[in-house]
Amino acid sequence: MRLQNKVAIITGAGPGIGMGRGFPIGFAKEGANLTLNYYAQDKKKIEDFKIELEKLGAKVNLVEGDISKEQTAKKLVESTIDQFGKIDILLNNAGISSQSLVQDMSVEMWDKMIEVNLRSVFLTTRYVVPHMISQKSGRIINIASQIGHKGGIEHSHYAAAKAGVIGFTKSIALELGHYGITANCIAPGPIETQMMATVNNEWKSNKFKELVIPRFGKVEEVVPTAIFLATDPDGNIYTGQTLNPNCGDIMI
Repeated sequence: MRLQNKVAIITGAGPGIGMGRGFPIGFAKEGANLTLNYYAQDKKKIEDFKIELEKLGAKVNLVEGDISKEQTAKKLVESTIDQFGKIDILLNNAGISSQSLVQDMSVEMWDKMIEVNLRSVFLTTRYVVPHMISQKSGRIINIASQIGHKGGIEHSHYAAAKAGVIGFTKSIALELGHYGITANCIAPGPIETQMMATVNNEWKSNKFKELVIPRFGKVEEVVPTAIFLATDPDGNIYTGQTLNPNCGDIMI
């Protein structure tokens, strides 16, 4: 198992159909122990998900809270150190999606998108980095989107947040490389998740026509990219990069 005895924090985790479920399962199968952040989800389902992951051999620590809030990010890191004594991997997966033309978009919609999809990445990184510096190693993996590269109608707020994640990741890669810490992004194309289910059918129909591989991706086709970036030696010399599992939606 490629992540045996590694400790990973995963934000935006949960038992539904999506990457919040896929990443913890994939990491558990590779031997990692996990701290999972979740918010506004059924507690019974979360506890059942924990049991499912423990059956795969993982030790699982649950931390509830809005990860766009500083106190939650701080608690997430402190709880992981208390439970496991170290942090090897930070996977920033928490995110939301909504749609609006810019002239119709409320300030509240804009602010919420930036808080959850960008501010949370800064906060978790801010509190994880001192521990990774002290151990002279660490992998930071941030989930962006192909929309962060190319923009999207009715997605200006989402595109801005995800482009910000990409720029932030490049910057921390420059800052942290000499400490043995890598930082990379994964920018999926349209993936069959709960978030995608909130997007209107017209948008999905138009997007389908744009794809070189004419289908939406599956969660299990994205998870191996995160495992690759987290693994020694596979991801050792990748930093400041954005890997794009997107069915050819954009080619960089």
